[in-house]
Amino acid sequence: MRLAEIQQKIQRAQTLDFGQILNESIELFKKVWLQGFLMLLIMIGIMIPFMFIVYIPLFVFGIADATSPGAYDGLAPIAMLFVFVAYLLFTFIMIIISFGLKAGLYRIMRQKDQDIIGNDDYFYFLRRPYLGKTINLSLAYFGISLLATLLCFFPIIYVMVPLNLLIVIYAFNPDLSNSDLIRLSFDLGNRKWLIAFGLTFVAGFLAQIVGMMMCMIGVFFTASFAAIPLYFIYKKVVGFDADDEGSLKRIGENIEF
Repeated sequence: MRLAEIQQKIQRAQTLDFGQILNESIELFKKVWLQGFLMLLIMIGIMIPFMFIVYIPLFVFGIADATSPGAYDGLAPIAMLFVFVAYLLFTFIMIIISFGLKAGLYRIMRQKDQDIIGNDDYFYFLRRPYLGKTINLSLAYFGISLLATLLCFFPIIYVMVPLNLLIVIYAFNPDLSNSDLIRLSFDLGNRKWLIAFGLTFVAGFLAQIVGMMMCMIGVFFTASFAAIPLYFIYKKVVGFDADDEGSLKRIGENIEF
């Protein structure tokens, strides 16, 4: 779908029904709760090795300093610099992985929602030809979030809606340029900010409550519910081309494991 066509659909968007989208989100969650849980497991599995890389050197240095006080004072600044750099690298890598996996999950949501036959490809946006774009968009996501945070608390509340919509728009329009994707996310975010924020807040609250009722571990199963309303906002405002559906089917048929 072209940029101008999407912009026109956003400008002509009708009023959305809060309750209808919430109900449809619940129905879709019944189909994708397992995929959302598996996405979280993948993220945790990737995160654990990086945590060891960041914290084990600091732990070893702490033990060495405790056994020989003062012997390693000269290495303290180097150790702290290493931990700082490693932490920044770890944070950015996790942002990229999270961004790519969430975009992949939105593709899976569409497959389940529209009964499109295909494999659950979580890593679709974390390999060629989209890995480079995923990294660039993740950097933009991080930069905009950081800037909004530095401008005090309220800007970050505002930009989180367009930034989360950026993942949805990227998932279904990966061939648009980075600047166009960011522009569309803010266009749609400005147009539907209130309902997007309200639905995300309510869905996130329900996911937390239900998850805690399931002995806390249930949060891992319900967390993905908070992302589903944004899918329906995109679906109802922008929609999908018939050609996109055929493309999803062909991709699912061609992938082998």
